[in-house]
Amino acid sequence: MRKYFSRIVLMLGNVVTGLSILGPAGMLAELANGLHVGIHDTGLLVTYGATVLCIGSPVMAWLTTRIDRRALLVATLAVLAAGQAASALTSNYGVILLLRIGMLAIGAIYTPQAAATVALIAPGHERPSAIAFVFLGWSIAIAGGLPLVTLIATHFGWQAVYGTLAAVAAIVAALLFAALPKGLQGRPLSPQSFVTIAHTKRIVLILLLTLLQTSGQFTVFIYLAPLLHVFTGAGPAIVGAFFAFYGVVGLVGNVVASGIVTTLGTQKTLALFMASMLLGMTLWAVGAGWLLAMGAGISFWALGFAAINSMQQARLIAAAPDLASASVALNTSVLYVGQAIGSGIGGLLFAHGYFHLVGYVGVTFVALACALLAATWEPAKRRQS
Repeated sequence: MRKYFSRIVLMLGNVVTGLSILGPAGMLAELANGLHVGIHDTGLLVTYGATVLCIGSPVMAWLTTRIDRRALLVATLAVLAAGQAASALTSNYGVILLLRIGMLAIGAIYTPQAAATVALIAPGHERPSAIAFVFLGWSIAIAGGLPLVTLIATHFGWQAVYGTLAAVAAIVAALLFAALPKGLQGRPLSPQSFVTIAHTKRIVLILLLTLLQTSGQFTVFIYLAPLLHVFTGAGPAIVGAFFAFYGVVGLVGNVVASGIVTTLGTQKTLALFMASMLLGMTLWAVGAGWLLAMGAGISFWALGFAAINSMQQARLIAAAPDLASASVALNTSVLYVGQAIGSGIGGLLFAHGYFHLVGYVGVTFVALACALLAATWEPAKRRQS
C-alpha cells in the first residue's frame, strides 16, 4: 500500500512543480497590471524560468547526487513553497524575477529525480508504468491547475495565486516526507557520468528524439492562441477551451500509456503515441482555417504529448539504470532546449506572416522524430538480452 501512496505523492509533487513553472502563463494580464509592467515582461518570467531549468536540471542532479532522495525531494518542494510565499508578499517585478530564478534553480531537481526515485521503489516490470503515473502530475497541472490559476487570479488577484501555490507545495512536501522511505540512494554521479552518457549512442539517440519532438510541438503550441485567431477568428473563450481540451486529452493519454505499457512494452507504446502526435499535427497543419479539423488535430496531438515524455524517461532508465539520475535530468534539459528552438522558429515564422508554414515546420520535426525511432528500433530479443 505504501508504494502506491509514494507514487501518488510523487505525482502530486509534479503538479506543484508544473504549476510553479507554468503558473505565470495563466495570469499574465493580472501580473502585468499588478507589477506595473508590460505583458512581454511578465512573459519573461516563463522564459527566464525555462533557461534556468535547462541549465539547472543536470547541474543539480550532479551536485545533489549523494543526498538521500526523501530529504532532497522534500527540501525541493519546501524551497518552492518558500519562493511562492515570498512572491505573494511583494509587488516589485525585479524581486519576483529574482525569487523565481532562485526558486526554479532548485525546482529543476524535482521532475527528473522523482522519476529516478520511483524507479528505485518500483519493481523492474512496473517501472515504465510507475514513471508514466508520476509524470501525470504535469498533465494535471496543465488540464486543471492552469484554469484554476486563471480563475483565482481573476477573482482574488495574482498574489492569492502565489499564496495558494505556497500552501499546496508545503502540504505536498509534508506528505512526501511521510510517504517516502529513508535511505533511497541512486548511484553517485560525477562529471564522468555525463561523459559516459555522451559516449553512449543509445542514450544520445533517445535524447535526440526528445529534442526533435519537443521542437516540433512548441513551434506551434506557444502560438496556438494567435494562430487560432488568425485562421478562424477565435476569441478567448474558444482559445481557452482548446487549451483545456489539450490538457485533459494529454492526461487521458498518459493514463492510457501507463495502463498499456506493461503489456506492449515501452518501445511499442512510444511508437503508438508518436504516431498519434504526427497524425494530430498533420491534421492541424492541413486543416488550418477549419476549426473542426484543427480541433481533431489537437485531440490526436495532445494524446501523445505527456505519454511520450513518460516513455522517454522509462527508456532512459532501462538503457542505463545506474545513470538514470543524470540521463533523466538531461532529458528534462533537452525538453527546455526543444521548447526554445521550437518557439524561436515559430515566432520567426509568425512575425513574417508565414502562418500556414508554422504547422508544417512542426510536422517536419515530429516526422523526423518518428523516423529516428524507426531507424533505431530494437528487436525484442535484443532488448531482453
